[in-house]
Amino acid sequence: MSQSASLPVQTDLKQLATDVVAKARKAGATDAEAVVYEGDEFSALVRLGQVETLKESGSRAVGLRVFIGQRTASTSSSDFSAESITRLVDGAVTLAKITSEDPFAGLPEAEEFGQLTGDLKLYFEDVNEQPPAERIEMARRCEAAAMAYDTRIQNSGGGDFDTATSHKILVNSRGFVGEYRRSYCGFSASPIAVDEKGGMQRNYWYSSSRTTKKLESPEEIGEEAARRTLQRLGARQVKTQKAPVVFSPEIARSIMGNIFSAAEGDAIYRNASFFAGMLGEQVAGHNVTVVDDGTMVLDGIGGFGTTPFDAEGLPTRRTVLVERGILKNYVLNTYTARKLGMKSTGSAARGLAGNPGSGAHNYYLEPGTMTPEEILADVPSGLYVTEVMGFGVNLVTGDYSQGASGMWIENGELAYPVEEITIAGNLKDMYKNIVAIGNDLVFRGASAAPTIRVEGMMIAGS
Repeated sequence: MSQSASLPVQTDLKQLATDVVAKARKAGATDAEAVVYEGDEFSALVRLGQVETLKESGSRAVGLRVFIGQRTASTSSSDFSAESITRLVDGAVTLAKITSEDPFAGLPEAEEFGQLTGDLKLYFEDVNEQPPAERIEMARRCEAAAMAYDTRIQNSGGGDFDTATSHKILVNSRGFVGEYRRSYCGFSASPIAVDEKGGMQRNYWYSSSRTTKKLESPEEIGEEAARRTLQRLGARQVKTQKAPVVFSPEIARSIMGNIFSAAEGDAIYRNASFFAGMLGEQVAGHNVTVVDDGTMVLDGIGGFGTTPFDAEGLPTRRTVLVERGILKNYVLNTYTARKLGMKSTGSAARGLAGNPGSGAHNYYLEPGTMTPEEILADVPSGLYVTEVMGFGVNLVTGDYSQGASGMWIENGELAYPVEEITIAGNLKDMYKNIVAIGNDLVFRGASAAPTIRVEGMMIAGS
């Protein structure tokens, strides 16, 4: 669909949001905020060369949040008919009248609203223009490259190709009107390998972008998926010991993601985080700087977490959470900021209904100068983690314990695959014991981290 063809719908959606806010005010709301969302999705799964599933869907919905003084309620609907909109408004206002007052509730102050201007490169028409047959062919090529890589790869979880485009509009009764469109496309392969004893392992690899022009080659992605799968064959346990642990970028990303969770205003005011009361304190090594940036445009493409404004209509910004090991900022929306007597960091996130929570934009650990090979070379004996399982993180105490698999490091080199082990430590110590940070920061999603090495973790095996 061309831009011009969708313009009347766009105008309608903005008008719809404006009308919903006006109706809510007329029905007795002192303040109101409407979100209108419209999206299209495509998904194809090819398994062993044959199309197994094919899905195309479109959705539209409107969400309304109303305030009556300091009482608040929200409703949502996917029906845009006049009767349904009336029910939506009446429902929200009726609910708000019977909820209890909250002294911190309310829209942001008028002077706080705003949005980034200019093209943030979030939407590319080519994602919609690519014929479905071409998308299916890319999934097929990706899977075929993985299958052809090695005779030990005898089965497949499939190759897939997904696209999504969305259009979001936010309007409130304090004069804010904003909208943006986003596009996404990506594909992956999940090969299954079998060793001589019949042991099976699987892994995957993927490529994603906002535009088809920046996707990697299906053959390269398929081969990388195959390499990652074969690397796991013949995995064994290791003895229980204390050793250095090197985290691959995919796992380092989740380790560093716990900093975001621990710095969320909601966890801070409930005293449910080991970062409570720690602003300005040393919480990590001097080499650690962690940033959440909603403004990022890389190589002419908006980041996966880039938006012109947050879920409350505040301009997105670059927030440094940890700078050289010092905790500099909490992650705040308007509500949590009021509770803590602080200012929002433009981090509000929400679905269609309910009050905003907080969410990350483009969240990352700043890279260091060492190559991953140099980091490994410094480890006489230790673990390289490529996968973790389970939810073993306690943000109140910092205790960390997760099932893991990966490669054992001997004399600075990857020696053999390991599995069925548990790694444990405490995040408070782990962040201070990051002794090396790689230079391999690559954004394959909205959050990213390079390879990191953490000293002295407990590895529980046989």
